[in-house]
Amino acid sequence: MFERFTKDARDVVRGAVEYAEGAGAQAVEAEHMLLALLDRKASRASFGLAALGLTDRKESVRSSLSEARRRAGLSQADADALAGLGIDVSEIVARVEEVHGVGAMSGDRKGKGWWSGRRTFGRDAKEVLEKSLRIALARRDRHVGDEHILLALTARPGVPAEVLADHGVTYETVTRVLYGGGEAKAG
Repeated sequence: MFERFTKDARDVVRGAVEYAEGAGAQAVEAEHMLLALLDRKASRASFGLAALGLTDRKESVRSSLSEARRRAGLSQADADALAGLGIDVSEIVARVEEVHGVGAMSGDRKGKGWWSGRRTFGRDAKEVLEKSLRIALARRDRHVGDEHILLALTARPGVPAEVLADHGVTYETVTRVLYGGGEAKAG
């Protein structure tokens, strides 16, 4: 599958691995891919994100991802659904962090032992990569670029899609900017 990936797409995957390592995570997750995409410059995905105004709001995206990680990866929609059942996720997070420290539910392993070996890819990260390939094939593109990874992140449910949508980046807006139907088109 990776033989179809462009240099930009491979750089996103490598960047995601670096983010996972930096966080002490044992697996690369979809959020790591989004963080790596935010670092891209001079690529189709970076053009799309800039055209949608995300360039100046990268820290807001990072903050939203961090907040979701504190909630053990629950999206805001998940937290809202639990609130409908009378479960206050923020109260649970506060109590756990009171006893175990800030970020205890995040799954980050900093300072909790050393992890050696290659990072595996979590189920959601694998699904993003598979979805990016499907999107490229559906568009009859010969290669999978970082723009396909961005589209895949917006197309599947979860924290990255929710955070991007909260910042005005959806599958439809990215498609419009990258492939036409909008004022700007990536070259």
